[in-house]
Amino acid sequence: MSEEIKKNDYSADSIQALEGMEHVRMRPSMYIGDVSIRGLHHLVYEVVDNSIDEAMAGHCDTIDVIINENNSISVKDNGRGIPVGIHKKEGVSALEVVMTKIGAGGKFDKDSYKVSGGLHGVGVSVVNALSRHLRATVYIDGKIWEQEYERGKALYPTKIIGESNDKGTMVTFLPDTSIFTQTIEFSFDTLATRLRELSFLNKGVALTLTDKRTTDEEGNFPTEKYYSDEGLPEFIRYLDATREQLTSSVIAMEGEKNGVPVEVAMVYNTSYTENLHSYVNNINTHEGGTHLSGFRRGLTNTLKKYAESSGMLDKLKFDIAGDDFREGLTAIISVKVAEPQFEGQTKTKLGNREVTSAVSQSVSEMLTNYLEENPNDAKIIVQKVILAATARHAARKAREMVQRKTVMSIGGLPGKLSDCSETDPEKCEIFLVEGDSAGGTAKQGRDRAFQAILPLRGKILNVEKAMQHKVFENEEIKNMYTALGVSIGTEEDPRALNLSKLRYNKIVIMCDADVDGSHIATLILTFFFRYMKELIENGHIFIATPPLYLVKKGQKKEYAWSDDQRDLISLKLGSGSSIQRYKGLGEMNATQLWDTTMNPEFRTLRQVFIDNLTEADRVFSMLMGDEVPPRREFIEKNAKYANIDA
Repeated sequence: MSEEIKKNDYSADSIQALEGMEHVRMRPSMYIGDVSIRGLHHLVYEVVDNSIDEAMAGHCDTIDVIINENNSISVKDNGRGIPVGIHKKEGVSALEVVMTKIGAGGKFDKDSYKVSGGLHGVGVSVVNALSRHLRATVYIDGKIWEQEYERGKALYPTKIIGESNDKGTMVTFLPDTSIFTQTIEFSFDTLATRLRELSFLNKGVALTLTDKRTTDEEGNFPTEKYYSDEGLPEFIRYLDATREQLTSSVIAMEGEKNGVPVEVAMVYNTSYTENLHSYVNNINTHEGGTHLSGFRRGLTNTLKKYAESSGMLDKLKFDIAGDDFREGLTAIISVKVAEPQFEGQTKTKLGNREVTSAVSQSVSEMLTNYLEENPNDAKIIVQKVILAATARHAARKAREMVQRKTVMSIGGLPGKLSDCSETDPEKCEIFLVEGDSAGGTAKQGRDRAFQAILPLRGKILNVEKAMQHKVFENEEIKNMYTALGVSIGTEEDPRALNLSKLRYNKIVIMCDADVDGSHIATLILTFFFRYMKELIENGHIFIATPPLYLVKKGQKKEYAWSDDQRDLISLKLGSGSSIQRYKGLGEMNATQLWDTTMNPEFRTLRQVFIDNLTEADRVFSMLMGDEVPPRREFIEKNAKYANIDA
């Protein structure tokens, strides 16, 4: 048989039956989403979720997370400890079964855990498979048990290594660099955001995060503690700290309906955005689901009934829509479901039908009691709803203007848009460029085949502080809608986005590498987050990274994107080198802009994604709101080089 025939021979022997851990290592994205920095941090969440499950079962109240010197992670809890006895079926310790068998664990035993976190029941075994080294230490019955693994395989049987009166489990793992090729460096802030969130969702549980990779001036490791006495009401106050509250207090309830534990907290503020955050067993269900539907139904029916009976709607000449009841509302809905059924693109949409009525009834009872006991707040809420309805009618006209421009032929595109010749959206990209000057340079430097340029004049409208009709009336925003080709708004959902006619696969924000440029980029990102979130979620939004410096000596020249890089290049080129600081895109000529920022072969684009929806909501509100002190504190902490006005 020829070599060619052998290569194309497709037989039973061609089928690879990968077992458990091998399959995880070959297809890691199936289990943790991806192998980028998001997937890396997901490993920590999986281990912490095990400890949180112990807490939800009432057996744990302390969880410590440590980033070690070598960038490994340790997670320790004071729960019952993973069982270490011999598993009858497998013939090895239960600890080894949990650590090395996909789908093994107490979560499938309803007597052990009524509810548990994690979407797919894979948990710590996946972490083990994707780690170069993992050590599991169990404190149980006065003994310390231990087992170590390499890339998911046990190095020795579970053994006793000492005695202790402690109880619980500690897992230390080092991610495998052959899987996580981009980086295995954990972000303190990313982990802090998730642990803080978990502390609000699980009141009474103390979580700490320690970073042993660095020390402060006194030689101590940076450590943060997260603990909440109240739970969701505290979470609401944290998220809405920079918004002006309308009601006198947070409206909250906690109880059980039809066997479903339900927690809800909500508050109205002076903003024009709706911020609903929903959780199932501590999982952020950003696609919503039946619990969110139940909340909306309970809220709308109860408020509408109260508003009608109060007589405040008698003079209104148009109907109140469901959307009007949620403008300026920040709410958190958290349910615990024994057997959650997840749907949606990313499996974060709850499908359990019984949850709808449970949440709806809970919200209805909570709101009815609050409105009766707080008539002043009730009046303020109804006035807010009427204002939202009035603005919605004004916004509909403005939205229709945008819609008419969007659906027109190519002649209806913005005059400032320099479009590309390619018509396949998958191959096209558009640069949203700060200012006409830089826009002109970009037009000269681009590849006209697939790159479009839309210059934006100055700083666009701050949508965080603008009513909806003002947003749709803004010229620069209308130009973005029209150029992108998306259609917006229905009567049921004024912000519904239809991406079926999106004209560009990549939307690149290109601003000056200075404080003003960063401000403009943040304004544009705020607009996308509030009005076109799907573009971010679907991976369409990018930020260009123009260089800060050009270092030259004779015929040699190199670009630098940071002060450190500039110094290294200057040292390499030797004495006599000159340094040019680019204060803006307009200081580069077309060739330089193409070479450094627009050429797909050499450029660096930073893709924008939402790591944590609730934290993103808080940060945009803080950065674009009226409160100066928290914004100043955020900039001082996160901007390495920033001139902050007093």
